[in-house]
Amino acid sequence: MAAGVFLFVAVNAACLAVSGNLVSGERSFSIDYKNNCFLKDEKPFQYISGSIHYSRIPRYYWKDRLVKMYMTGLNAIQVYVPWNFHEAVQGVHNFTGDRDLEHFLDLANQTGLLVILRPGPYICAEWEMGGLPAWLLQKPNIILRSADTDYVQAVSNWLAVLLPKMKPWLYINGGNIITVQVENEYGSYYACDYNYMRHLRTLFRFFLGEDTVLFTTDGNTDREMTCGTLEGLYATVDFGTANNITEAFKRQRRFEPRGPLVNSEFYTGWLDHWGDPHAVVDAQKVSRVLGEMLTMGANVNMYMFEGGTNFGYWNGADHDTRFRSVVTSYDYDAPLSEAGDPTEKLLAIRDVIKQFRDIPSGPMPPATPKFAYGFVTLKKVGNISGLLNTLSPLGPVKSQYPLTFEELKQYYGYMLYRTTLPRDLSEPTPLISPLNGVHDRAYVSVNGVYQGLLERDTTLVTNVTGQQGDIIDILVENMGRVNFGSKINDYKGLLSNLILGKDVLTDWKIYPLDIDGAIAAGWPHSDSQKSFPAPQKEPSFGPVFYMGTLEPNGLAWDTFLKLNEWTKGQVWINGMNLGRYWPARGPQQTLYVPGPLLRKNQPNRITVLELEGAPAHLRVLFMDRPQLNATAEKS
Repeated sequence: MAAGVFLFVAVNAACLAVSGNLVSGERSFSIDYKNNCFLKDEKPFQYISGSIHYSRIPRYYWKDRLVKMYMTGLNAIQVYVPWNFHEAVQGVHNFTGDRDLEHFLDLANQTGLLVILRPGPYICAEWEMGGLPAWLLQKPNIILRSADTDYVQAVSNWLAVLLPKMKPWLYINGGNIITVQVENEYGSYYACDYNYMRHLRTLFRFFLGEDTVLFTTDGNTDREMTCGTLEGLYATVDFGTANNITEAFKRQRRFEPRGPLVNSEFYTGWLDHWGDPHAVVDAQKVSRVLGEMLTMGANVNMYMFEGGTNFGYWNGADHDTRFRSVVTSYDYDAPLSEAGDPTEKLLAIRDVIKQFRDIPSGPMPPATPKFAYGFVTLKKVGNISGLLNTLSPLGPVKSQYPLTFEELKQYYGYMLYRTTLPRDLSEPTPLISPLNGVHDRAYVSVNGVYQGLLERDTTLVTNVTGQQGDIIDILVENMGRVNFGSKINDYKGLLSNLILGKDVLTDWKIYPLDIDGAIAAGWPHSDSQKSFPAPQKEPSFGPVFYMGTLEPNGLAWDTFLKLNEWTKGQVWINGMNLGRYWPARGPQQTLYVPGPLLRKNQPNRITVLELEGAPAHLRVLFMDRPQLNATAEKS
C-alpha cells in the first residue's frame, strides 16, 4: 500500500468515528468537511454504487437488474437522465412506459438502493448527441453547453419540467436521491463557460433547495478539473484501472481540499465502436483497484454496472480524427452483461465488497433464460425507392439544394434525396462530396439499381452511370450524433452539394422516411396478402426491405439475432427497433432480443432493412448467446 494510501486511510478513519444526534424521523444527507466524508442521517456514510441506464433496459427488466445490483452489495446506483429521450419533440414531454423515470426510482427505492442522479442537461453516456435533443440544432448558430441565449432558454425550460419531478425523490424529502450532478464532465468541453455553469447552479438550487448535495464530475487532468468545477458544487473525479489512485485523489484534493473522496466513474469496462476491437477490462484489475479505493474510505461508482443496449437510433458517436459510430450493444464488459446476467467480474466485485460491508444474504438471482429459436428465412418486400408512398406518406419536400435532417425536423433514421441525372453518363462518372458533407452514410441508386456508397470522412467519391433524366436516389443514414467533444453540434443528411462529374446536382425532392411509424402500424406484414416479388435467385444490392416471422413455440425468452453474411442495416421485431447491425465491420455480431418483446402464441414479425447487400440464403439465426467480438467463432 502506498504511503499516500495510509494518509487517506487515516483521514477517513476519523469519519468513521463521527456520530451525531438525529431528531427522530428526520432525514438528512450532507458533506462533513471536517471529517472528510458524507453524512447520512448524521452518521458517516460511504457509498458503493453502480451505473445503470433505464433508457437502455426494457422496463420489464428494471427490477431484475436492480435486485442483482443490490445482491452484489451495492448501496446506491447512479442514473443518467437523457433529455432527448424525454423531449424528442420540443415542448412534448414523455415520462411513460420505458421512459417512466419515477417508476424506476421507486423500484430502486423498494429494492433498498439510494440514487446518485445525473440529470445533465448534457450526459455524454455514448448516447445520441450526449442526451441533448437534436431540435436544438434548428438554431444554426447555437453554441451548445454555453451561456448562448437560445441554448440556456431551452435548458431552463427542460429543467423546469424535470427537477420539480425529482424534488420529492430527494432523500431529505423522503425519497432515495442522495446527490445530484450538475452538467457532466464539463471540463472536457472547449467552451469552459463559467457563466453557463453558474446559471445551472442557480437553476438546480432554485428547484431542489439549498440542502441538496450538488456535485461535478471531471476527468483526471488539471485542465478538466479547472474548467469543470465551480464553487458550491462538490468536485469529484473519474478514472479507471490504469490510473494511479493516490495521484488521482490528490488531484481531487487540490480542487476540493476537504470532504469525501469520490470516484464518480470507475471504469469496469469500455465502449465499442464499429470497426474497432471489442473492449475488455480485466476483472482482477477491477476488483483490486476497487478494494484499494474502498480501503481509503473513498466513495466509488462503477461505470457501467450494467450497460444495456442502444436500441433504435440512440447510439452516439465520437469524432476525434474521424467519425466513429458506437455499436448497438452497450454491454461495456460490465459486471452485468447486456442481457443482465451476472458475470465472473460481478462475483469478483462482490467478494471485494464483502470485506467492507455486510451484503444481503440469499442467492444472486440467476441469468434470465435464453433460447436458440434457430433459423428464419426472410423474403424480399422491395427496395426503398419503390416504397416511398408507404414510408413517406406526406410526400417530398422540393428544394434546389439539399436540406439537412434538422431543417426538415426529421432527426433520426433515414431520408431519401432524389433528383435526375443532368446528362448521359455512359462511362463511370465520379459522384463527389467535396466538402465531406455526407453525414453519415449515403447509398446511391440510379433507376432503383444500386451503384455504391459515400461515407463520412472515409469515402467521398463513388462512380455512377446512366442516361440523362434517370432518377438518382441517395438514401442518407444518420449513424448517431457525436456525443463527446467539440463536434456535438452534429448536423445530419447532405450538408453540402454533391457534384457529379462537372455538374452540381440541384432540384431535389427530399423524402423524410417514417420507417418506424410504418412498421409500428403493422407494415409490411399487414400487406402480406399483396403480391411480393418471387424469391430471388440472385442477391439484391442496395437498400431493400425483407420480412419474415418467428413462429411461436410457447416461449418468450431472451435470444440473440445473428445476421450471418448480411452486410449492414436495421432490424425491427414486433414493431420495436432493435438497432443497427453491421457484422461486416464488427466487432458486434448479434443483436440482443429481450424476451418480453416476443409473443408466445402468435407469429413474431421480423422486418429487416438491409442497406448494401443481403446473402442469397436470406436466413437469420436466433441464438442463445451473444457474439460481441468479430473474432468469435462463426456459426
